[in-house]
Amino acid sequence: MTHLQAGLSPKTLEKARLELNENPDTLHQDIQEVRDMVITRPDIGFLRTDDAFILRFLRARKFQHFEAFRLLAQYFEYRQQNLDMFKSFKATDPGIKQALKDGFPGGLANLDHYGRKILVLFAANWDQSRYTLVDILRAILLSLEAMIEDPELQVNGFVLIIDWSNFTFKQASKLTPSMLRLAIEGLQDSFPARFGGIHFVNQPWYIHALYTVIRPFLKEKTRKRIFLHGNNLNSLHQLIHPEILPSEFGGMLPPYDMGTWARTLLDHEYDDDSEYSVDSYNTSAKEVEKDLSPKSMKRSQSVVDPGVLKRMDKNEEENMQPLLSLD
Repeated sequence: MTHLQAGLSPKTLEKARLELNENPDTLHQDIQEVRDMVITRPDIGFLRTDDAFILRFLRARKFQHFEAFRLLAQYFEYRQQNLDMFKSFKATDPGIKQALKDGFPGGLANLDHYGRKILVLFAANWDQSRYTLVDILRAILLSLEAMIEDPELQVNGFVLIIDWSNFTFKQASKLTPSMLRLAIEGLQDSFPARFGGIHFVNQPWYIHALYTVIRPFLKEKTRKRIFLHGNNLNSLHQLIHPEILPSEFGGMLPPYDMGTWARTLLDHEYDDDSEYSVDSYNTSAKEVEKDLSPKSMKRSQSVVDPGVLKRMDKNEEENMQPLLSLD
């Protein structure tokens, strides 16, 4: 075992070896091979290329050198192409702070039976008057940056549960094609995290319809890890044990405290509420959405349009049975 693996338990070390092809004898060579590829992309500013940083990309791509490098390049390219998103990229930024305090994202105290961190989002908590969808995405990315420092989570990964209860049609209409592409690129294509499952619960018909339309834009591997449970929490419990879930998900624990993760990041600044409104954000969500990357422009077909949803018969809600995609 090298010093780069010092943070891993014996169980996780074995998992890294078997599932990710991680070999302590060749670890430094693997890292160097990825680092040597940096010269092939002079158009990208690689702000970090240290061993520990590159290692998380290798783990995210099961030590396939070129795939790890491509993810590393996309990580920095995404930040170059969306500079306004990463200005004041810290927990105390007013928009990020408001999103964090409303539970975007939340994190459960217990890991699942695979050692994965369980992230939760309660979609209806979004207060459109106080922060934007871009702020929510920034808060999620910032949180992942903090969590991925843990080598155990680099190997074991994450699970995400999104509760769509009481998420209104008006809120859903803000999920524009460009906003969705921004999120997909930031989370699926440009971040070194392993997501073992993304679970939708209590989704209304229009969220189900939205997913159906964006599904082709997701990688096959991502699609296989998305589970639409609807109101059937029993199917969720088959994959995540109720003993570690809060009562909102039919679990045995008390209701989730939305400020739990925010307090971890903000510490003593959690209660310091400065004045902030959506209009005070130096770059509005619309401006960020217009600044689409070349990769986004290639996916120029509309993901979903609120007008399309309005033309859908609400009776379809009864005909849309929850989909459960199993690996």
